[in-house]
Amino acid sequence: MKTINAAEFKAKCLAILDEVDRTGEPITILKRGKPVARLVPPVPREAVYPQTTLLGSGKIIGDILEPPLPADSWDAERGEL
Repeated sequence: MKTINAAEFKAKCLAILDEVDRTGEPITILKRGKPVARLVPPVPREAVYPQTTLLGSGKIIGDILEPPLPADSWDAERGEL
């Protein structure tokens, strides 16, 4: 893992951020030779909701307003409970 002194990090901050983004390699920032922080690339964000991965995968293949069976085939409609 790469390390860098805090003073150098301060002077080259934007370039170091670009490097971490480009390479994906974390960098440890040292102050007086001791680690004080670690710069890591962000975790890629997934879709906000898992359902969004299903977007566009469904198909309507019939009338979505009418029941799938006629009313007389339901026991409750025939009065048989």
